[in-house]
Amino acid sequence: MTMTTAEADKILSANFAPWVLELGLTVEALADDRATLRLPWSDRLSREGGGLSGQALMAAADTATVIAVSAARGAYGPMTTVQQSTSFQRAVTGSDVLIEAVLTKLGRRMAFADISMTAEASGELAARASTVYALLG
Repeated sequence: MTMTTAEADKILSANFAPWVLELGLTVEALADDRATLRLPWSDRLSREGGGLSGQALMAAADTATVIAVSAARGAYGPMTTVQQSTSFQRAVTGSDVLIEAVLTKLGRRMAFADISMTAEASGELAARASTVYALLG
């Protein structure tokens, strides 16, 4: 049975640091191998020149991976980031960002994901990331 977005939102609120929660991430969609989160636009997250901070995008990609792994496993379990690589392609200004984490491999001890971050207003890809997670429990 696929996890609901309400269950995934509870994982967010129960397991992430307060500064991550302040990003305002919400779970938009889930499937057995993926999760889509929304990072709402906020002037608080913008840099000089009005572009969304890369650190906010990287934190959102990392968080989306946790939700995708949890959805695939049917529940949250302890895990930790082993590696994250992010490539930024264009600035995001004044737009929410949709973050889709797709699991490419889910093993007993490791998970791998590719993440796309798309500006909702334009539909343009803003950044890509790949993550590797150690599954601890």
